Amino acid sequence: MTKLTLEYIVNKVDDMKALPEIINKVIELTDDPDSNVHDMEKVILQDQVLTTKILRLANSAYYGYARKISTVSQATVLLGFQAIKGIALASTVRTYLMDELRGYSLDKNELWSQSQTCAIISRFIAKSIKYSNPEEAYIAGLLRDIGKTILNQHMEKEYMEVLSKMEEGNMSFLDAEKEVLGFGHTEIGEKIAEKWDFPKDLVEAIGYHHTPELASMNPLLVSIVHIADAITMMMGIGLGLDGLSYNLSSIAINNLNLDETQFQTIISQVTDLVKDEESFLVT
Repeated sequence: MTKLTLEYIVNKVDDMKALPEIINKVIELTDDPDSNVHDMEKVILQDQVLTTKILRLANSAYYGYARKISTVSQATVLLGFQAIKGIALASTVRTYLMDELRGYSLDKNELWSQSQTCAIISRFIAKSIKYSNPEEAYIAGLLRDIGKTILNQHMEKEYMEVLSKMEEGNMSFLDAEKEVLGFGHTEIGEKIAEKWDFPKDLVEAIGYHHTPELASMNPLLVSIVHIADAITMMMGIGLGLDGLSYNLSSIAINNLNLDETQFQTIISQVTDLVKDEESFLVT
């Protein structure tokens, strides 16, 4: 079989739409130390869907605020700029993650549900270990498998070969994917993150979430996403093809200084949390 070239796939990435201008503006304001709540409110109010999602989150039981939040400025103060950025990105990438991915044995909405879950768990773990930016972990968890949306059509053609290599060669999904295609969804995910001009830490988390032992820039963030991804699979959410063979890295566990009891505690705590948060993120 003639292998695809990475250059060909990268061209497919280049064909992807850039992030909407409003989302880019939200990201810019988040990273600008001179921006304020009213600057953010002006931008958010240009998008009715985004405005609705932010107000729903601010008024959810998750935050438990005593009085009703009725304006975007109030919501921004309550949630913080980083959380607003996460909501904005989730609202945008939902269109990429909702489609059926036959090449990965994922039905319509399954990758979206899986990605949402991984994002919520990533943020929970980040807060649990007092990571400096939990919302960054949320975004990394949400986007860790974005490369699948590009590779799907090629994986659909080679699905049986990947499955065969996993079964006969006792390979992980990632290794089988790379052997058949010549590269994996993590590498393509990196290219998409670079196209969207994401910070280097976030690009690395997307590219190395299956191999945290190779991370050098921010191994803690990569490890958070890796463990959150593994827990998502353990919960049976959107298992797909790669969920059949998931290797949990002991290095990631060590990076987060988790023992077996702490790991099991996280699993038990996130189950209800995921249900509560997904209730206002799905629409």
